Amino acid sequence: MPQLAYNVSEIDFESPGKRHYQVAFHQDGTWGYSLVPLTVVVGRRGLNQNGVVCFGGTHGNEYEGQIAVKRLCADLDPEAMTGRVILIPQLSESACVANSRVSPLDGVNMNRAFPGNPRGTISYRIADFVKRHIFPRGRIVVDLHSGGKEGLFPICTSFHPIADPRQRAEMAVAARLFDPPFCLIYASTMASGLLTDEAEAEGKITIGGEFGAGESANRQGVKHAYEGVVNLLRHYGLLEGAVQRIRAEDAPEPVLIRADRLEHYKPCPRDGVWEPAVAPGERVSAGDVVGWLHDFADHSTPPLEIRASRSGTIAMLHLSARPVKGQTLYVVADEVSWEELLSEPENKG
Repeated sequence: MPQLAYNVSEIDFESPGKRHYQVAFHQDGTWGYSLVPLTVVVGRRGLNQNGVVCFGGTHGNEYEGQIAVKRLCADLDPEAMTGRVILIPQLSESACVANSRVSPLDGVNMNRAFPGNPRGTISYRIADFVKRHIFPRGRIVVDLHSGGKEGLFPICTSFHPIADPRQRAEMAVAARLFDPPFCLIYASTMASGLLTDEAEAEGKITIGGEFGAGESANRQGVKHAYEGVVNLLRHYGLLEGAVQRIRAEDAPEPVLIRADRLEHYKPCPRDGVWEPAVAPGERVSAGDVVGWLHDFADHSTPPLEIRASRSGTIAMLHLSARPVKGQTLYVVADEVSWEELLSEPENKG
């Protein structure tokens, strides 16, 4: 059984071996606790400066990451490891229990709560714990997501357009270790308070990803999430062995797509019933129909055609058939070469 930890001082981050904890964060307005699962694995083969921190369940209704990280908690063997891995399979534990994007305890989206606040509501206190006590113990940070009930993505890893060319280059290498069909450079300006933003700002090698959708557990998504982290551990010397292909040996290299400007993200023009005409990962040309919005107030009228505003690759489609006005309906990303990404000069402003 995991050990209950009321204080960070009760968590042993240093001794060789594997230890499972439930970190107790007191609920607001009650004497109860949210018990956040945390596992520390410290290899018995010595030290390694490339510590890895891996999160699932930042959003409670996204399950591929939760399952993959839980498996890693069971499978990683300190006898075969060098260095330290910290695993948190359900960061927003209360949201995970509730099958919700946000915590029911304070209505806060954990992926908008960083850098946190030690005197804030429970989600902000958990974010503060991560910022002050978990990030300093890792050089590589992985945050495993999926579309929940909002977005449908191709299986992909993701990162932001980092200014530092060395950090950007290393993150590009790390993103490819998950061997996904796509790697997505996405806009940090779409939201604030992201876990990955905070880690990137600290200079961490930070990888996100979308591994499924629909509040389900996509088999291929779980496979890429789990084996991708194992590949990271091999690449950074925490585990022995060569990096392995996750897809078939003859599968093409991951395609790099870029949607790092707000105009890539098209809002729904009105409420309606959404019928997509394309699938994530498909290429479209400007003017192509990407879907239709139906209005059943007058079922005799034709649907509103939603056409691609630009040419590129469909990086995301709204998953639910009932989007509301203003929600992102689709994202068209540019396909770029890995050489182009790595040759970009440092962005100083």
